[in-house]
Amino acid sequence: MIKVAILVSGGGSNMLTLCDSMVGDHPARPVLVLSNDPKAKGLVRAAERGIATAAVDHRQFGKDRAAFEAELVKLLDAAQPDIICLAGFMRVLTAGFVERYASRMLNIHPSLLPKYKGLHTHARALEAGDAEAGCSVHIVTPELDDGPILGQAKVTVEAGETAETLAAKVLVQEHRLYPAVLRRFAGGEMGLLELA
Repeated sequence: MIKVAILVSGGGSNMLTLCDSMVGDHPARPVLVLSNDPKAKGLVRAAERGIATAAVDHRQFGKDRAAFEAELVKLLDAAQPDIICLAGFMRVLTAGFVERYASRMLNIHPSLLPKYKGLHTHARALEAGDAEAGCSVHIVTPELDDGPILGQAKVTVEAGETAETLAAKVLVQEHRLYPAVLRRFAGGEMGLLELA
């Protein structure tokens, strides 16, 4: 069995779709949902599904990211995940942390990378007048939102679209794309998956 740990900061809607997909003949199973916020709703939702949860409150570490990440590492290494999925984990990870889990950590980003790395992706796509937007799943590397892309899903930008309506449309595609890419990745497939 391939073990998957999922890192969340909020409600964890992508985490839930990942966990709910890891059933039946899926090669992987969720072993830990970990958050930087002890009050994250995603922890409650994971616990309701019988998945182990843990939290390390980043606020207790001030600007000492290394100390914060050392606590994450303890919890992750105890769970021994083969794959780590970032699902709305809103902390930038240091190169040392990323390299510890090199080639084993995935992230979903709400843009068609390499466009719009970082935050405010939907507003930036609208400001640029893009005809389409979407989401990407990539392997995490030390450079923010820069690793090899494993999957993308696109949506059409309609007239009168707002950042909020676009975000909602893209989230629907995130919930399709991330589980599909995880299943392929757990099975050793690294090619680009493109969902219409």
